[in-house]
Amino acid sequence: MLKPLHRLPASIGTLGLMSLAVLGTPAHAVPSYARQTGMECAGCHVGAFGPQLTPAGIQFKLGGYTDMDGKSGKVPLSAMVVAAFARTRAPQDPAPDHLKTNNNTTLDEASVFLAGRLADHVGSFAQVTYDGIGHSTALDQVDVRAAGTVKLGGVDTLLGVSLNNNPSVQDPFNTLPAWGYPYKSPAAGFGTGAAASLLNGGLAQRVIGASAYAFMNQSVYAELGSYRSLSSSLQSKLGAGPDTQRLGGNAYWRLAYFKDLKTRNYSLGLFGWNARLAPDRLAADTQDHYADAGIDGSYQFLGTREHMVTINGSWLRERKLEAATGDTSRLREQRLNASYHFNQTWGASAGWFNTTGSASDASTLGRLVQIDWTPWGKEDSETPVLWSPLNLRLGAQYWMYSRFEGERAGATDHNTLHLFAWTSF
Repeated sequence: MLKPLHRLPASIGTLGLMSLAVLGTPAHAVPSYARQTGMECAGCHVGAFGPQLTPAGIQFKLGGYTDMDGKSGKVPLSAMVVAAFARTRAPQDPAPDHLKTNNNTTLDEASVFLAGRLADHVGSFAQVTYDGIGHSTALDQVDVRAAGTVKLGGVDTLLGVSLNNNPSVQDPFNTLPAWGYPYKSPAAGFGTGAAASLLNGGLAQRVIGASAYAFMNQSVYAELGSYRSLSSSLQSKLGAGPDTQRLGGNAYWRLAYFKDLKTRNYSLGLFGWNARLAPDRLAADTQDHYADAGIDGSYQFLGTREHMVTINGSWLRERKLEAATGDTSRLREQRLNASYHFNQTWGASAGWFNTTGSASDASTLGRLVQIDWTPWGKEDSETPVLWSPLNLRLGAQYWMYSRFEGERAGATDHNTLHLFAWTSF
């Protein structure tokens, strides 16, 4: 019997009306980041689409999403739709909610977002998403930030503050869990398994936090922040549903070194989240302690942008001390992937994921291969006039499992063919 796992991926998007109400920004048009800056999508995104960022994209995010081409009258509203087909090697029995046992064609999600410059030094990336599988709407990723450059000890230093609802969504390198590999997962499939660290989405969209960061001499990045739980009623109103947990004292931290050599770049970093979490918010004095810590690295060869290669890797360890029993458990997450893009149009990638832990059902090991086509978003692309605001990626994935949630026998029954169409406008 296959066990269904629904993990709707968070995606690029933004919250419109809520952010307008909070920040008082008037609405006039529907531009994207590309229209705000006057750059094509390929300027900031590897392959002209998706979460992988070039150095220009990293700098844009660090700067608070505020860079522009000097032309006024642009309101940072946009939208995104993802549709897919998924076929698992064996039918799922019983069928997941709202799905068939196999061969599912789905509208995975539709998002509207406010993403861009709100004031001279203030910008946003916020998202409301309709879940096409669960038929519900919720506040998704939010990252509102203010940033500016100063001189510290004679060194140019970019200082900023981020207000966000998912630890690591604000990370500038997009290599940590919120935006890291795998970049797209089948809503009608199994993903990387049910076991995941607290930092890997355990409290995403259920908390609100602030962090301060510094980027010194275009190389050294440091960040420190903290989060608190939203009330159970507010979580329900925002679409996440009620939650019995309550986050106590915690600290999110990040340290990284980045080097841009123009034709290539690399980064190496450390990250972590230490948190106390009460399983029952009515008994908040009984708190489990989580210590998440990891290392990540990235290398990009950009060359003349005709041939582009990216390699990303990360390793995360979580230690959990349960207050009620005094027991200690551990969880480890490892990710490695490489991608190649030709002319920012044709892409191929392969990845490996491995989750292990103290619990017998925590272990999932698999590989993923993907090919994709992104026809627009480049300087020399011929986007149809009627569809000039549109970007599109068509892709095919195959997920292969050697071990799934602790079981080797039958693991290959979870193998999944995933075809998707991912568009934003």
